[in-house]
Amino acid sequence: MHYREAELADIPALFDVRYSVTENVLHNRALVTVADTEDYLTRRGKGWVCETDGQIIGFAIADLQDHSIWALFLRPEYVGHGIGKRLHRLMLDWYFAQTSEAVWLSTGPGTRAEEFYRRQGWRETGHTASGEVRFEMTKEEWQSRPTDLR
Repeated sequence: MHYREAELADIPALFDVRYSVTENVLHNRALVTVADTEDYLTRRGKGWVCETDGQIIGFAIADLQDHSIWALFLRPEYVGHGIGKRLHRLMLDWYFAQTSEAVWLSTGPGTRAEEFYRRQGWRETGHTASGEVRFEMTKEEWQSRPTDLR
């Protein structure tokens, strides 16, 4: 497994990963465009990928502008191997090196992602208008977590 910063040339592979998921499925593909992804990778924040055998199998993107996690997705066959946890750590270490602002995200209720974020120390703060579970993490909460749990 190789982890690195995402590049604009990775965008088609990011969409392949995003469309492969079985939870938090993007039903309206017009809602997330190539232009959006370019903006998140270059102006709004930064992203990371995990690849194996030349194939991107997971990615994460943090948004400094809205202080949110825009994406963290893995191909379903790679879930449970620590890849999401590593991408999560790279993303939050970078995010909190840039700002002290709390970061938030939302995910579908009752999903593996919801449980993943709880295990990573995210604090539930309610629900979005669409019914997703909303979580937040402060810099202090992140830095107080033992390194082996990050």
